[in-house]
Amino acid sequence: MDATKTEEPFLRHVETDVLIPKRMREKAKERCVERVQAFNICCKASGFLMVIKCREENAALKECLTQHYKDPAFFEECKQEYIKEKLEFQRTGIPAKNRTQKLPTSM
Repeated sequence: MDATKTEEPFLRHVETDVLIPKRMREKAKERCVERVQAFNICCKASGFLMVIKCREENAALKECLTQHYKDPAFFEECKQEYIKEKLEFQRTGIPAKNRTQKLPTSM
């Protein structure tokens, strides 16, 4: 074993198969924001006909998202972010969403 490599914490099945992919979906939507917006605008303008009228926007969105989902480097990036948050939670007991809140200035 390489002494310079840090050992990663054990990840449960639910973390690797559910939680990290969920993070990937959220980040992929951020990276494909223009296609998400184009699809949303088309859907709002088309009403019930969106299935027919928005095929091009839907295909472009799917292509962008799938490109990210299949990228092993993107999975690794999301996994490392998840591990960092998990370790910080274990250290502090404070969930990530609560850590970003600002503390009151007058105590």
